[in-house]
Amino acid sequence: MSKPPLINQKPAFEAIEPSFGHSYTYQRFDATKNNKNTVWHYHPEIELVHVNGGSGKRQIGSHISYYSKGDLILIGSNLPHCGFTNKLTDNESETVIQMKLDFLGNDFFDIPEMKKIQSLFEMAKGGIAFSGKTKRKIGEKMQILEYQTHFQRLLSILNILNELGNSKEFKILNAEGFSMETEVKDNDRINVVFNHVKNNFKEEITLDEISNMVSMTVPSFCRYFKKITNKTFVQFVNEYRLVHASKLLAEQPLSITEVCFESGFNNFSHFNKQFKAFTGQNPSEYRNELKTVLK
Repeated sequence: MSKPPLINQKPAFEAIEPSFGHSYTYQRFDATKNNKNTVWHYHPEIELVHVNGGSGKRQIGSHISYYSKGDLILIGSNLPHCGFTNKLTDNESETVIQMKLDFLGNDFFDIPEMKKIQSLFEMAKGGIAFSGKTKRKIGEKMQILEYQTHFQRLLSILNILNELGNSKEFKILNAEGFSMETEVKDNDRINVVFNHVKNNFKEEITLDEISNMVSMTVPSFCRYFKKITNKTFVQFVNEYRLVHASKLLAEQPLSITEVCFESGFNNFSHFNKQFKAFTGQNPSEYRNELKTVLK
């Protein structure tokens, strides 16, 4: 039985309900229990994700990048994102914490002691990736949550948020303003677009095709996409392809020509030029430097 066309499928709004007696959700995934939420989705809850080891693609808002040696990410309310792990990520485990902004009451984060956490939540609207000692230290604390009581876990989450609020080792992923604080229909529309790119980036995706999928004219769609993501649609698709190429160069024994075509580019010199503009290195330099780092 064939799948219905994507335009007829409801974009993924994820409804998250903590289990009875809890104000947040905590989930841990490993080889025996995989995180199957791989499509673009959004939810009002803030989400903190730790990927323990491995490498993969980070897709949050209009930002797309490649991570290695695990990841630590904080995703703001209603910011669309994709799953960070799959069977090819080669990570040991993944820990996910989701909580509403008012999960401890309407005014809890307004008290002076919570100012850093409140600022952290504000920055998380663009998505935050943490690095260095912060990634390692907080990652270890998140793994230990599995063995704590519900009350200890709550205190640990507050402590983790406070440490993240004090960290200087971070990057805001959509620093130029990914404006997803829009109506639900805009969330739905952008999810259709993101999912289509995710599933079809190796093929040509025309503006006519994508505009029709969201029932807009080409000029209207171009204005809409630029307004929401601060990027043109062509730029977004190219970045998606370049991040996929980065992943292949790092992980697969393919020739650079093969990587070019596997990533949706049909012109080798154009691929080389685009890759260097995106990463600061040509593909062979990028691969050689990774080999040095990973030795």
